[in-house]
Amino acid sequence: MILCGGMSVHARNVVSLNFGWKFHAGDLNDAQQVQLDDRGWTMINLPHDFQIHQPWIAPEKSEKADNSDMASNVKSRLSARAFKEMGIGWYRRHLVADSLWKGKRVILDFEGIMLVGDVYFNGEYIGGTDYGYLGFELDITDRLKFGTENIIAVKANTMNSDNSRWYTGGGLYRDVNLIVTDDKQYFTRHPLHITTPIVRKDGAVVVLKAETTCHLNVSSQKVKTVIRNESGDIVYSNTKDIPFRRNQRTNEYVIDSIALENPMLWSCEHPHLYRAELTLYRPDGCRADSISQHFGIRKIEFSPDFGFRLNGEKVVLKGVANHHTLGALGAAAYPRAIEKRIQLLKEFGVNHIRTSHNPYSASFMDLCDKYGILVVDELYDKWLTKFAGGRRDWVNLWQYDIPEFIRRDRNHPCVVMWSLGNELQQYWNLPYADWGVTPYRLQRELLRRYDQERPVTVAMHPRYRHQDTDSLPAPLVHETDIASYNYRYMYFPGDSRRFPNMIFYQSEATASGMGPNYYEMDLDKVVGLAYWGAIDYLGESQGWPAKGWANGSFDISLEPKPSAYLLKSIFKPDEPVVHIGIVEKNSNSMWNDVMVGTQTMSDHWNFKPGSSLSLWTYTNADEVELVLNGKTIGRKTNDKANPKNRNKIKWDKVKYEEGYLEAIARNNGKVVARHKIETVGKAVRLTSASDNANWKADGTDLQHIRFTAVDRKGRRVQGANQLMTFEVEGPAEIVGVINGDIASHEMTVGNRRSLFKGAATVILRSSGIPGKVKLKVSADGLQCKDVELITQ
Repeated sequence: MILCGGMSVHARNVVSLNFGWKFHAGDLNDAQQVQLDDRGWTMINLPHDFQIHQPWIAPEKSEKADNSDMASNVKSRLSARAFKEMGIGWYRRHLVADSLWKGKRVILDFEGIMLVGDVYFNGEYIGGTDYGYLGFELDITDRLKFGTENIIAVKANTMNSDNSRWYTGGGLYRDVNLIVTDDKQYFTRHPLHITTPIVRKDGAVVVLKAETTCHLNVSSQKVKTVIRNESGDIVYSNTKDIPFRRNQRTNEYVIDSIALENPMLWSCEHPHLYRAELTLYRPDGCRADSISQHFGIRKIEFSPDFGFRLNGEKVVLKGVANHHTLGALGAAAYPRAIEKRIQLLKEFGVNHIRTSHNPYSASFMDLCDKYGILVVDELYDKWLTKFAGGRRDWVNLWQYDIPEFIRRDRNHPCVVMWSLGNELQQYWNLPYADWGVTPYRLQRELLRRYDQERPVTVAMHPRYRHQDTDSLPAPLVHETDIASYNYRYMYFPGDSRRFPNMIFYQSEATASGMGPNYYEMDLDKVVGLAYWGAIDYLGESQGWPAKGWANGSFDISLEPKPSAYLLKSIFKPDEPVVHIGIVEKNSNSMWNDVMVGTQTMSDHWNFKPGSSLSLWTYTNADEVELVLNGKTIGRKTNDKANPKNRNKIKWDKVKYEEGYLEAIARNNGKVVARHKIETVGKAVRLTSASDNANWKADGTDLQHIRFTAVDRKGRRVQGANQLMTFEVEGPAEIVGVINGDIASHEMTVGNRRSLFKGAATVILRSSGIPGKVKLKVSADGLQCKDVELITQ
């Protein structure tokens, strides 16, 4: 802040508008009008998903219980959408303009409105979005009133249940900000383009481009550039006069080309980040605008010979592909909830996420940069109007969506590939009627204006164009930089022989085929894979009462299932793993003509006496010894030479006896890992574990508290299913309650939740006031202790 013209001026002021909104469920004819009395509306803060508050709706008797036959007139209307009704939600916010904003440019910045949205300011329609996964901004400079209240009104609409194949959520589910800048000189939306064309361990070149708008009669603009390392130290600083073309009010130009010695490279293991800070000066020397952006210095390469390299080293993408929602929170994009997922996935060896099938939030991208997660950034599902909001023809959307999508995400080192769509090459009714080739070429050409570093792909399933012509890849495959096949990795070898320039990526892999679908690929040459639905999610139910996908390795409350340890054994081969999974139920469910059903398994040791059990031990060690109450049942070797059996050892007809069962893993005869499960007693009390030691009082930060029922010896009792009731005292509120039962009819909002397999989680949101928070819990027959926390 400096003094200019006798007044205190900020170069750029970003004001969060996430707090103090009023919400009304359902449509109203005059909700945008200034004079509307909204005192009876519900007070809420953003992010907010109004659909997660909708009740579950069972399918009608005339409907199918799932959406397996999407073409049928008896399909379940809401199974894809988590059995929640579509609807409309209105939001209003009263805004008093600061007097310092006079003479400034004032912008409303929406990161997204789900599914489509309209924005009104002081009763006047000023814009909106037809594709809710992308952001937009609206200039209210000339509409802003001083000395009286202004009214922002937003209509969010998810009314058409056919406009998505999964649960999208609805409403103002991401951030809303107000941005104040100089009105004559300013950086545009997503103005920076940072590239690293030369990357070596001993030196790198960083090129910074920026786009500005200037309404002054000048031939140059003064710009100061500062680069800081992750410790905050300045590693570069320079001020330059940049030529400006006065006949074009908006210019993009190279600000600087910077040589850095011995740079700290960004990688999965060491995701070092730098920050670029740019300041734009007015002719009188005062700051007009400023912008900052973190970035990473790294080099990416793709080739049929090695697949993918990061900083010159071969890396296999070991990933997952999930939708954007966050369990109990629905679509509300809380940074801490996203971070918790990324931390969990990284713990199990995941280094890659595909954003299926739409752009995730800006905070997700920031966190992937922070944690070293490689992202395949995806824009659309199908190139059809019904799957792109449904309100405006897709052929009139992509020209606007691509610039917003690429400019927002191109500076993130985590992004290594762009994906323009998913499973669409078989649609004859795509624009131009050539099975997607021309739409792809048009989109790619526009994309290349904004980024030329990363390859571009489309995920395909099946890989061929039509059911009757499956001998060759679809024409669209030959247009893409990367051949991305959902599930059909078995075609990689043959297609590679026919078309040696192809580079292969398994953009979706089934959890039911986990192991073979990884090890049967040529890992030296493929890019990698992403396991579909690795975390259970709302929507795409395979049958009521399940409210969503249930074939993941982690349940919807983020509890690892036994198969998560198979995933870990594959993705972290140097970390010894062994885990017991007892088969309770087999599933042969199909999805998209692919077997996706996974076995329902448990890892407790409380069964009916005399039961004969089948179980797996998942391990990356050489052998496993199975011990029952001190007696060896047997030793079995991990068949590492056979990709179908590798890391999976089956044990049949194991007779249950009360006591314990232990799996002991060995390498070269040495014990490297153990997993022991015991017969437990009756649940007597609840224990709790919170996950956020630095819980910030910023109004948005979350605290996940996991409650577990235990017996007198402190062992988890997976048979406990008592209903818990919660009460909060202090500066926090409950925003979600969840357990791992995706078939439960309990809501994920409110203050009550039953234990499932002996555990459940309550999610608290801090207020903007620091202080002590007390969470009280009660459950019949269980000793309960208050949880005391502090927001800082």
